[in-house]
Amino acid sequence: MNNKKNKTSTLTFMGLLFAMALVLAFFESMLPVLPGLPAGVKLGLSNIVTMYTLFCIGFKASVSIAVLKSFFVFLTRGAISASISFCGGILSVIAMALLLLVFKKKLSYFVISIFGGIFHNIGQLTAVCFYMGTALAAYYLPVLIVSGFFMGMITGTILNVVMPHIRKADNAIRKNDSSL
Repeated sequence: MNNKKNKTSTLTFMGLLFAMALVLAFFESMLPVLPGLPAGVKLGLSNIVTMYTLFCIGFKASVSIAVLKSFFVFLTRGAISASISFCGGILSVIAMALLLLVFKKKLSYFVISIFGGIFHNIGQLTAVCFYMGTALAAYYLPVLIVSGFFMGMITGTILNVVMPHIRKADNAIRKNDSSL
């Protein structure tokens, strides 16, 4: 019975994380475009949730969050946007998971977040090149690598600040689930 309660609390927490990702994406869409940023560059606030999920719950759960975020993009912006989101999200999760696996916690979440931002942009650019049927869009790669670096720094910093608070919510859910 305890295993069933653990699965229930994990599923409940995953639902809250997905909701948090949607709220962050909505909040980010309300922000004005920052002057001087290259076209298409965003903070990627909802990626904070994907990173937290990878670091604290695991690979499968973070892939689930990335897929759910892409499905939501499909519902709100269409198939092409969803596939671009999917490619960026999945490549980012894989890159960060490989760094965690290879360096076995010798790298900080901040550094891993930077790589996540860079690979997210590479995944999205790859999807765009596929849809365009040409690699011409790859000229934008240096811009996306630099922006991925800086946006990864920002999201990594935010994650380090909010991670203790998210963990408290997870512990509260698990505590309440075990008391049933």
